[in-house]
Formats: sequence, C-alpha cells, structure tokens
Amino acid sequence: MSFRIAIGGFLHETNTFAPTKAEYDGFVHGGGWPPMERGADVVAKIRGINVGLAGFIDSAEQNNWDLVPTIWCAASPSAHVRKDAYERIAAVIVDDIAKAGHLDGVYLDLHGAMVTEHLDDGEGELLARVRRIIGKDVPLVVSLDLHANITPAMAEHADALIAYRTYPHVDMADTGRAAARHLALLLGTPRRFAKAFRQLPFLIPISWQCTNDEPCRSIYADLAKLETDAVPTLSFAPGFPAADFPDCGPVVLAYGNTQADADRAADAVAKLVTDQEAAFDGRIFTPDEGVTHAMSLAATARKPIVIADTQDNPGAGGDSDTTGMLRALLKNGAKKAAIGVIVDPEAAQAAHAAGAGQSVTLALGGKSGIPGDAPLTETFVVERLSDGRFLAPGPYFGGSQMNLGPSACLRIGDVRIVVGSRKAQLADQAMFRFVGIEPTEQAILVNKSSVHFRADFEPIAETIIVCAAPGAMPADTAALPWTRLRPGVRIKPNGPAFASRPQ
Repeated sequence: MSFRIAIGGFLHETNTFAPTKAEYDGFVHGGGWPPMERGADVVAKIRGINVGLAGFIDSAEQNNWDLVPTIWCAASPSAHVRKDAYERIAAVIVDDIAKAGHLDGVYLDLHGAMVTEHLDDGEGELLARVRRIIGKDVPLVVSLDLHANITPAMAEHADALIAYRTYPHVDMADTGRAAARHLALLLGTPRRFAKAFRQLPFLIPISWQCTNDEPCRSIYADLAKLETDAVPTLSFAPGFPAADFPDCGPVVLAYGNTQADADRAADAVAKLVTDQEAAFDGRIFTPDEGVTHAMSLAATARKPIVIADTQDNPGAGGDSDTTGMLRALLKNGAKKAAIGVIVDPEAAQAAHAAGAGQSVTLALGGKSGIPGDAPLTETFVVERLSDGRFLAPGPYFGGSQMNLGPSACLRIGDVRIVVGSRKAQLADQAMFRFVGIEPTEQAILVNKSSVHFRADFEPIAETIIVCAAPGAMPADTAALPWTRLRPGVRIKPNGPAFASRPQ
C-alpha cells in the first residue's frame, strides 16, 4: 500500500549568548548546510546528502511512499532566529501541509534547539501548528540533532522524536531512516506508543559530548542494547548548553508498547548518564598552553597536532572570526601551522583586490565584539585566492557543496590562515585544501570547531587538543550568564545549581 507523507526540514541551533542573529537570508544560503529548496526540488537536491531528510527520502522511496515535499532549509548556528524568518518558513510548512489534501503521515527534519526572537521553543510551536492542521490521528515523526533541547511541548505534539547518536554527526541520514522505520510502525493503524520523557539534572558541555570518547561512547552502546520490540525507539539528547530558557539541557525519550515499558527504558538510560556525571568534564588548555604543548608534541610527531578552537565554533553560534588562537600561534613562533576559517568578508575582498603573491595590510577578524578579542592588524602575504566553492567529501558534511564566498589563504611567518566570507565550522579537510593548504603536511592545525572536525581529522591527527580562546561558546557552561534556566539544574557537571535571579 502506498502512503502519502508530507516532508520538510527547518534546522537552527540557537546560542542565545551569541553575537549575531539568524536572518532569513541565512536559511536561503544555508552556510555549511545545503541551500533552501522548495517543492519537488527538496527531493531532487537533498537526496544522497548526510542529513536526516535525505535518509528519510531514501527509506520512503524504498517503501514506495508518495512524498509531498514542503521546504528544506537550515542556517548556521547563531543567536536567535529573527521573527520574520521563522514565521515565513513555518508558514510554508504549515500552509503546504494544509493544502496537501489527504495525508497518511508527516515527517519533519528539525534541530530541536531553536529559539526565536519571540519564542523560546521554536520547534514546539511549529509542531503544535502542524498538529492543529493534521489532527490527532495522523502520525507526526521528527528527527532531531543530538544537541536538541527537547521540550515537553515537542514531546507532546510529536508521535516520535528521534535524535542522532553520533557526535560528530555522521549518522544524520541514518536518523532519518530510523524515523522512517518508526513511522512505518504507525501508518495505516491506530497504534501509538506510550512516551516517557526525562529531563536530566545537569548541563553537559559540548566538548565532552563526543561519542568517540567516554562516557558517551559506552552510554550510546548501552542505549542501543535497550531497544527491543517492546521499546522500539530510544533517544538520549545531551542538549545544547547555550540556550537561556527553562528547558535547556539533556533529555531521554523512550517509546514503548506500554507506559511501563517506556518508563523502564527511559529510567535505565537516565541512570547511565547521571552515574557518569563527573566524566562529562575534562582538560581545556589556554591558547598559549595549547600552542606550546602542540609545538612540543609536533617536534617528534609524524602527523599533525590538531587544536580545537572550541569557543569560536560557528557550529555553536560563534562568528568564526576571533583571533586568540592566531595570536598564540604567532606569539609562540609556531612553524608549519594553519588555522581556519576566519570569517572576514572585508579581508577576503582586500586579498582579492591585492592579488595572489602580493602583500596586504589588514585588520583581520575580531569584528564580532567578543570580550577579550580584537582584530589583528598585520601585513600578510596573499598565497591563494578562491571563489569559496568546493566539495566537502568528509564524513560530516557528506559530499555537500560548500560556498564560503570570496576566500583566500593568507600567510604571516610560517602560519597560514584560511579566510572566508561566510561561516561554516572547519570540519572537513577540504576546507584547508580549497585555498591550497594541504592539512596532512602541516605540523599544527587549528580548527574553529568543537567536535565535528574529529570525523575527518582524527584519522590524520597525532593527537587532538582543546583550547579556549575568547569566543561566543564558553567551554565551561558555568561561565555563561544564565538567567532563565529551570531552578535546580546544575550549570555544569557536579557544579552549582541554578537559582532564579531577581528580575
């Protein structure tokens, strides 16, 4: 039997402490995501890419489902989504579903941590609007990012919320396939699974959410073993700990044949996480500590030492333009070093105007107003120019066509800098190669990313160091100026509990 399924994607990870908001144009271009698509182009352009919607499309076509595409769009993480952008995109999804006629189901690829200028819970509101259109009997299934801040409203309005299980997110498309499997259990039947929703009592810094390392590696392995016929779908979302609203933080969701089945599984996963609370914290280096340590290791290493510039991660809301790590490389005399991407459209334009092989004096980066950061004024050699278009074939971007706008490789001393005009976290080796830097030949690589870069860089790295230069996403969640968390949640592992502050 062929079922008729409406599909769409609308993703944004919101850092409410970040310096720059998400405009509608950011969703049109997509940043490191595929650009906005409408109607039939959604299926044609998204198929085969590592995103949830692509995996769902693959499974749906194998099942001979009739797909009704609405819109695909995503924007780079940043501060709040502008009200106009949210309402324009949400209206497309809701209106297209309303005009679709008979539907047997709805699937949406969402992030789960969207805060807008007018809504704390962007996804919860969107799901409520969709539910009002389709009624209570049409199944609504959603794939979410591992960093989703899942709210009670989201859990209420969806028949299933299914989160990624890898960070770096190499399983985004697989999660779309998992959503299709769950939806298949619901189509053409009144069957619905009991839900269990657990908010956990402490925030988890993103640097220690990596599923290649402990404790997440074992937690997710044990979670997978708990899925059974009685509990077909389980999710643990460690959350995105930079959204200042009551429902920020880690969540466990379970769907079971009975409420007892769901509760039992949810409580078991919650215990796996809370028993490891102390393990969700680790060593963070200052810029000078990290660079000097990297230089010492590089003296005998056969592969590059890779440094995560974690606090200016554009995948967590940073503008990817701070200069702290670049200054540390220069101050300590690093050799055969490269850093990227520093996003500075004016600097890229000046480099293009000067031309390859020329020298240019610039005030590079430092435009986003981060405390403790400033532009770096120096004379650089322009080594290579690019229009910013290239393929990112690594396991995170998964073959996406990137467009960073006018870009350049600048050199000062023995340090090379990838300069771009649009932001996307440096999570693919191609993001060095497109401006002529061969990453495997460098002694030190500094990536503006927290964890996603590991998918493509761990195989070429001698070791990985995490550094905290000034940036929009503090590695220590307790350093953020929280005002609206739910009372009692610990603002870091084994840290102090949040208490509401006088208004």
